[in-house]
Amino acid sequence: MSIADENMETKLNIRPLHPALGAEVTGLDLAVPLAPGTFQALHQAWMDYLVLVFPEQALSDGQQIAFARQFGELEVHHQDIIKSRAAPEIFRVANVDDDGNLMAAGDPSVAQISLAQRWHTDSSYRPIPSMGSILHGIEVTREGGETWFTNMYRVHDALPAALRQQIEGRKARHDFAHLATLAPIKPLTEAERQAMPAVWQPMVRQHPVTGRKSLFISPIYNDAIEGMADEAGLALVAQLAELAGRDEFIYRHRWSPDDVVMWDNRCTMHQVTPYDLAQRRVMHRATIIGDGPVVAA
Repeated sequence: MSIADENMETKLNIRPLHPALGAEVTGLDLAVPLAPGTFQALHQAWMDYLVLVFPEQALSDGQQIAFARQFGELEVHHQDIIKSRAAPEIFRVANVDDDGNLMAAGDPSVAQISLAQRWHTDSSYRPIPSMGSILHGIEVTREGGETWFTNMYRVHDALPAALRQQIEGRKARHDFAHLATLAPIKPLTEAERQAMPAVWQPMVRQHPVTGRKSLFISPIYNDAIEGMADEAGLALVAQLAELAGRDEFIYRHRWSPDDVVMWDNRCTMHQVTPYDLAQRRVMHRATIIGDGPVVAA
């Protein structure tokens, strides 16, 4: 499928990657500002496919930030160990430090980044969670390190009646500090704790653009469900995550250098497959601030 931009005659070539979600977009230079028609076509493709892959985009951090800002304001992460010193809007998903040195496998920063190997939604722990994320693969691994995306619209629609009844009208707690119970990460400072107190989010949300319902969980941050004992709540989140991991819902992205991948955090989850921590993996993420609090569906 091709979509032409009436202003600059830019043609977007869009190739679906999986029946559930994901499309490759070519014919576009992300380093160049988008004309209005191109932006509208690209935004519609994003809403349709949830995950967009742009191959061979050798962007600088500044160019990545400029591209992302066309969709909204950007988050600045509350942890200094994660954000780039040179560009605070860049969240560094890397086992390499800001000076280019490979970090030891036991480094607390590596332990925190490795938690992305569990299903999650970026910034679900914020009162206004992220709209979307844009990730640039700068150095990628030869094996492992794939990113899997799951379509939470379809997961919601596939919920068995018993599970649907358990989550209807309920909220789940999203707590950034929950990470410390899952891995030996660097202890949070008091300022970091105060910056990100736990929040309660509806478990079924309505997308502000498409109006569709999706399941909203983020297992690495979820530590409680409203009206349930902690152990039962965690078991329910695990059961829901298992459903979200069914092949029919998942697009698996195998990274090539300078891939840029953009996804909608309002209707997807993602996780990374394990990889050899002796291999360098450097990914820079720009995170688009959400367009308002989560609306329960």
